[in-house]
Amino acid sequence: MTTILITGTNRGIGLELAKQALAKGWTVYGSARAVVTDPDAHICHHPKFHDLVFDVTDHEAVRAAAASISEPIDILINNAGTIGPKRQSTLDMDFEGFAQTLAINTLAPLAVAQAFLPHLKRSANPRILTISSQMGRMSYAKSDQIAYRASKAAVNKVMQGLATDLAPMGVAVVLVHPGWVRTDMGGPGADIDAATSAGGILTLAEGLSLDGTGQFTNWDGSAAEW
Repeated sequence: MTTILITGTNRGIGLELAKQALAKGWTVYGSARAVVTDPDAHICHHPKFHDLVFDVTDHEAVRAAAASISEPIDILINNAGTIGPKRQSTLDMDFEGFAQTLAINTLAPLAVAQAFLPHLKRSANPRILTISSQMGRMSYAKSDQIAYRASKAAVNKVMQGLATDLAPMGVAVVLVHPGWVRTDMGGPGADIDAATSAGGILTLAEGLSLDGTGQFTNWDGSAAEW
């Protein structure tokens, strides 16, 4: 049976990913900065849900969480993320907020992947999916929310490089644009709901193999622009 680790399971897409993975009968390790307590989550007391409490920017805590797990992990989904500071234009930048955005959106996915790599390598079909955004594509010259855009462009390159390095080990790595989703980050006017996005992402995860490693993909399986 599949075992999956999802970061950022306290709300939005991450919470939906956890709920739908549990509905498939999978074992789910979910992480957030605090214990999942949402009474509507229906996962808090599920026998196959294991709540890992760590901040993805605390690399020591990430490594400690990895050390607490003994079983193989088949799928890692780097979902935790932030939209960044209120001031994030090229002419008026909150640089401390920019650095924190990079720490969460760019550095943390790599740190989590490194910490849990030994567990992934014990799987017969190990896969890493990182939630990115088309807002970071280099062909898109808009400058609003530039800290967020830059962090996603950077994580695209980091994960592309990780895909190259992990291919000989049999670990597939892809980036996923989740769509414009009706969450706290996406807002109420977004195109799709979190359940639709999460369902597509899990379908991608189920079908992912080394043939697709290093790609940037939309939630529905279509190719995304870099």
